[in-house]
Amino acid sequence: MNSKSRKILVPLIAIVFGFLLGAVIMLAFGYNPIWGYEDLFISALGNARAIGETLQTAGPLILTALSFAVAMKAGLFNIGMSGQALAGWITSMWFALSFPDIPRLIMIPLVIIIGMFFGAFMGFIPGILRALLGTSEVITTIMLNYIILFFSTFMIHDMFQKNILMDNTTDQTKLISTNASFRTQWMSSLTDNSTLNIGLIIAIIALIIMAIVFSKTTLGFEIKAVGLNPDASEYAGISSKRTIILSMIVAGALAGLGGVVYGFGYMQNFVSQSTSLDIGFNGMAVALLGGNSPIGILFAALLFSVLQTGAPGMMNDGIPPEIVKVVTAAIIFFIAVKFIIEVMLPKAKAMKSIEASKKKGDNV
Repeated sequence: MNSKSRKILVPLIAIVFGFLLGAVIMLAFGYNPIWGYEDLFISALGNARAIGETLQTAGPLILTALSFAVAMKAGLFNIGMSGQALAGWITSMWFALSFPDIPRLIMIPLVIIIGMFFGAFMGFIPGILRALLGTSEVITTIMLNYIILFFSTFMIHDMFQKNILMDNTTDQTKLISTNASFRTQWMSSLTDNSTLNIGLIIAIIALIIMAIVFSKTTLGFEIKAVGLNPDASEYAGISSKRTIILSMIVAGALAGLGGVVYGFGYMQNFVSQSTSLDIGFNGMAVALLGGNSPIGILFAALLFSVLQTGAPGMMNDGIPPEIVKVVTAAIIFFIAVKFIIEVMLPKAKAMKSIEASKKKGDNV
């Protein structure tokens, strides 16, 4: 079996096994899995409104998955998409609420730029620490998730102007003006007043741009080269430090854009968060299922959107929607097993062989 066939077959097998495990659990607790899955898909795809909600959910997932994919191609494990998305969401929302009268044609590009900038800054911090000090980006991005989470609570409680907060509360802001919203009349009418918005279009544009970057540009080649072998890349004249920093900046910007799409497309305001945003960790799962490729991410995001949007429909048969989380977790598990076998173990063997060669050279 060639590598292309394996890249397609392995995710499909993981999806099938995930659904089978969910079916086994439903049977074990006395539920009918056929009815459960039927309700799930009807709830997610049964009418125009359901389809609109499913497509709306895919937008932020595509962007956070792209964020993870960019870092992964550079050999980095970015777990900070939740914090980066939150940074993009709260800063762009603060701007939109502070200057509500800016015309729509100027407002939307501005909030996108602001969200991407602050997301990129939150990616820059672990990037420069990894490049210059060798600090694990896994640790720094996890820590930054919590720093941004708690700082966002401080911002809305103590930094936001009182006139942009919802009356009698400091935990959420007022709704944004219509000229800042990503929702449009034609998309809403097309999908029976769903929350579908231009965020999906923005996500697809980002998907196309990143596909071109990885396949046609020098930056994309350098990112992949550093991810495969940073030492060989340095020998070939590619600065691995610069590439690592750039990769994390791009990853952070994409996650920040995901937060903007989530806030201005779905939420329409900012709400103080008690935990990290789900779109960050779900984006990581989407990227792994999609093999970190743009086309794979698109289909994986649509699948996860179907699962998320359709899960409440399972309650029509008394089936807990948490079963869908089991299905999702099982899919990620099977993908992760493949990832460990095909990616991590060969890298570990390569590092051991390099260390053995160095020791042999020292002994000589």
